Formats: sequence, structure tokens, C-alpha cells
Amino acid sequence: MARIHPQRGNTLVGFILGLIVGLTIALGVAVYVTKVPIPFLNKGLTRNADQDAAEEKKNKDWDPNAPLYGKNPAPVTPSETAKPVKPGEAPAPAAPSTSEDPLGDLAASKAQQADAFQYFVQAGAFLSSAEADSQRIKLSLAGFEPVITQRDQDGKVIYRVRVGPYDSKTQAEQTQSQLKSNKFESALIRVQR
Repeated sequence: MARIHPQRGNTLVGFILGLIVGLTIALGVAVYVTKVPIPFLNKGLTRNADQDAAEEKKNKDWDPNAPLYGKNPAPVTPSETAKPVKPGEAPAPAAPSTSEDPLGDLAASKAQQADAFQYFVQAGAFLSSAEADSQRIKLSLAGFEPVITQRDQDGKVIYRVRVGPYDSKTQAEQTQSQLKSNKFESALIRVQR
């Protein structure tokens, strides 16, 4: 008859041997990783004082909105004549402008006030409301406040995308030049009041 031999050893010995093998593998991986160069780490990058000064000068006048100005930037500079007004104090009245022809100035201001027209800048006329709405959204993202109006022309509804109204032609022309600098085609529209 065959004798059955009982197994020798225990679980504790197996656990210790497994732990030793695992730690040996972990040590091997750690040694390998420390000798491999680390990506995206610039070792030995040194800067001198001149580079630091140039970087500081560049960042001093940095304007994060510069790309939004377009080709003709209009930097806002604080007025040298503006003085802070203390609470409870009335601001000083502006000095009247001295001109050689005050009567001519008065006539010119009356002519501007008596302009019988309103001005719009039209950025497109479309047959579908979806196209007009798309143009309106593009203009809104560029910083303008367009309005879509409808007009019946030869039995078809035309959707017009306009910016305005403006009381003076110069204001409308300024808006038209801003649209042009943002690569929008536009037309100046004059409407009687």
C-alpha cells in the first residue's frame, strides 16, 4: 500500500518568501527608473540676470486683450487732467473752449443736432433667418451689438443684420471701420427719422 505523506511547511513561510521576492522586484524597478532620464524635465536650465530683466520688462506692459483690439489698437490712457473728486465735493466745471469763431462752432453744433437722418451699419442681408442669426452671433462675439430686421422685398423676406442706430455719420463710419478691421463687409445706411 502506498503511504500518503503529509505536506510540510506552513503558510507563514510562503508569505515571507513571497514578500522577499516582491521587494526584490520593486528594488530592481526603482533602480531602473532612477537611471532613465525623466521626460519633460529641463535639467541644467539656468537663467542669467539679463534674461530675467528682459522677461520682466516684456511682462510689465503686457496686455492680455491686445489681440482683441484688431489692427488699429486704441489704448486707453488715463487723462492727465482728470483729478479724483472727494466725496461731498462737486466736480470743477470744464473750461469753455476758446475758439476764433464761436458763432461758427454754434452753427456747426446746431447742424449736427438737427441732422434729419439716423445711420446704421449693415453687415449683411440674407434670405434665411439662420444665416442672419449666424452673422449676428459672429458680430456679437466680435464685440458689436447687432440687430436683425426683416423687410419684404419683391415678395421675399430679407433679413438684415445691422449695428446702430447712430445719430451722426462719423459714429457710423467709426463702427464701419471697426467692422472692416475685424474682416466684416459692411455698408453705411442712412434712414430719415
